Amino acid sequence: MLAIGIILFVLLLVLLILFFLRQFWTRRHLPPGPVALPFIGTLLANGIGLQGDVLLKHVKRYGNIYSMWLGPYYVVVLSGYKAVKEEMTKFSEEFSDRPDDPFLTALGKGKGIILSNGHNWKQQRHVGVTSMRKLGLGKKSIEHKIDEIAQTLVDAFRQTKEQPFDPSFPVLNAVSNVICSLSFGHQFAAEDETFQKLIQALDTVVKFTGSFFHMVYDLSPALMNYLPGPHKKALGSIAWILSFAKQEIQKHKESGSLHEPQDFIDYYLLEMEKSKNDPNSTYNEENLCQCIFDFFGAGTDTSFVSMKWALILLATHPDIQEKIKKEIEDVFGFSRSISYQDRKNLPYTNAVIHEMQRFKYALLFGVPRQSKQDVKMRGYHIPKGTFIAPDLRSVLQDPEQWEKPKEFNPNHFLDKDGKFVEREEFLPFGTGLRACLGQQLARIEIFTFLTSLLRAFSFQLPEGVKEFNEEPVVKITRPPQPYKIRAIPKCTSS
Repeated sequence: MLAIGIILFVLLLVLLILFFLRQFWTRRHLPPGPVALPFIGTLLANGIGLQGDVLLKHVKRYGNIYSMWLGPYYVVVLSGYKAVKEEMTKFSEEFSDRPDDPFLTALGKGKGIILSNGHNWKQQRHVGVTSMRKLGLGKKSIEHKIDEIAQTLVDAFRQTKEQPFDPSFPVLNAVSNVICSLSFGHQFAAEDETFQKLIQALDTVVKFTGSFFHMVYDLSPALMNYLPGPHKKALGSIAWILSFAKQEIQKHKESGSLHEPQDFIDYYLLEMEKSKNDPNSTYNEENLCQCIFDFFGAGTDTSFVSMKWALILLATHPDIQEKIKKEIEDVFGFSRSISYQDRKNLPYTNAVIHEMQRFKYALLFGVPRQSKQDVKMRGYHIPKGTFIAPDLRSVLQDPEQWEKPKEFNPNHFLDKDGKFVEREEFLPFGTGLRACLGQQLARIEIFTFLTSLLRAFSFQLPEGVKEFNEEPVVKITRPPQPYKIRAIPKCTSS
């Protein structure tokens, strides 16, 4: 028995030596990176959770273009403004596919906007862009709906009567209702059971995506489909959301408003009608359901996280908060409503909102791409099928581009005369062909919510609390730790 054990040990040792020799040989033309282990890749070197300090350590050791193995998937990370902007622009078409990831494939089934590729993606993105434009994105129609939701949010905060409260529930309801209004043409009451089930289902999917269990699922999806675990709950939540979308689509079909479209579903159904005789058309109800899922998945959690961080930053920087309130009062007084176009007359307010999104970026990474073909990039060989991960947080905190990247400093977006400055390095919504479709909606939403809240309240720390824990909860998004604040009505002194 001892002899057999020794033989097996030697055999295993030889196999490991051969594995590492093969790895070093095959990686000689690839971007540098930590050594990968069989099956798990570089997960141990990455600390499983891909924390920011680990990514920074990789940059310091390997440079702004480095590689990792997440299980069986080869990933090239682009870090810093120059690497992200130059390479994602230069190879915009080559890096325009989404990753062939088993869970993401199960999530999107190659449909919709976010997780589709090729002709299907181009058509779905086209209908998304054109419908948003026709719905008045950037004009008064969509702003009016967002303003209504903002006033509901103000009312919810007012009901707290100056007591410390967790803003998560009202904020999440508000950002979710923006997507409901855009997609379905109507909003839901906060206490509506179906609406709350929708929010919970979305939260389940978001929490699972990018988690350790997501990686476990990807290692053996065929086996995992027969085993219990959090992946079952996530897949069930996806199915429920798609079923909910189908119900809303059926209501629209029965309403007969096809030729007077009021929302995204109407516009999509009209596009289906126009192209019903086109054999190359991908406009169908399966894609429509997935597009609706994409709007909720991409538009809810990111705006929610941004708003949660914004309230923390306002409460912990009372001087900045007061400067915003004074600017709004000086320019608009107390009666006139504020539209998104008015941001041009509020340079300091606009700068603070941009700095909030820069300083506390909502995502762990930009949404990854996949190389459609072999590419030669800065002397490195990037094989077809490589996952490309643009580290947008590293762009927003690049010390070569920002004066004080680790500090909350609105002056990053102001010139010496106090005028707002657009920055090319401000890329929270990505760059290239796959830049976020809903970035204009998100900009309007956050601007409207924050200006409405700041006209009504001052935000303060609860009594006895001197500071918040500003370390994020790291998952696919980076929300703050749970917290409470006080919303002090404008006419009341604390």
